[in-house]
Amino acid sequence: MGISYNRLWKMLIDRKMKKIELQRAAGISGNVLLRLNKDEQVTMESLYKICRVLHCNVGDVMEFTDTEEEQQ
Repeated sequence: MGISYNRLWKMLIDRKMKKIELQRAAGISGNVLLRLNKDEQVTMESLYKICRVLHCNVGDVMEFTDTEEEQQ
């Protein structure tokens, strides 16, 4: 099972917010931002900080995706 943060990036575009602005406002590290860019797992604490800044829920910024291996 994979993870996609496309919803987060679309939300930032809609709000005209840059990734670096989110990083500073949420108090997350550059490493977390890099992991988000690569659709890798991050801690629930990091997701909570992002959701708190954006006033949304976890499902609004991420979704689980099927990987090619699982589809076969």
